[in-house]
Amino acid sequence: MAFEPKDFSNLLGIPGLSDQMLKNHFTLYQGYVANVNKLFDSFAAISNEGKASTPEYAELKRRFGWEFNGMRLHELYFGNMKTDGFALSSSAALKQKIVKDFGSSEAWEKEFRATAAMRGIGWAVLCYDQGSDKLINIWVNEHDVGHLAGAASLLVMDAFEHAFMLDYGTKRADYINAFFNTIDWDTVSHRFDSAKR
Repeated sequence: MAFEPKDFSNLLGIPGLSDQMLKNHFTLYQGYVANVNKLFDSFAAISNEGKASTPEYAELKRRFGWEFNGMRLHELYFGNMKTDGFALSSSAALKQKIVKDFGSSEAWEKEFRATAAMRGIGWAVLCYDQGSDKLINIWVNEHDVGHLAGAASLLVMDAFEHAFMLDYGTKRADYINAFFNTIDWDTVSHRFDSAKR
């Protein structure tokens, strides 16, 4: 079974992110999907040759998390944006949980923005830990370091330079502002509701 890249062309024309930057970003995402498929093919070939205990196999397995998470994080990122973002309804269960866990939606947003503005490349993610029933803003370094085991990713923001440099240069704060105007809170809320079940 091969993974197929998802079509996010509905985001073209989104305010604050140029079509050229988005098209470049879609191509990068498609590369992760292609690499995940190539790795699965390599795993099968090496296993069929009886070489699953080789260093080559081990290195490919280590690389797999990078490629797979690169694919999934981009899908979550593009999937939680829309051309006409809107504020989260105060009656939404997620909004109530944000207020409970962070004190206010403004306090949550301030912390999320600070996480997204950290130096370095990676991802800012609002996740929900089912074990503690807690929302947590985290930094995922690159793709494969910093995930909280078992936590559901609710809101994902790409903080790699390729997500903003073409449009904003080094002004990451301007990109963060633009991103907040694109958030599809219905999708983010649905992810939270699904994680709570």
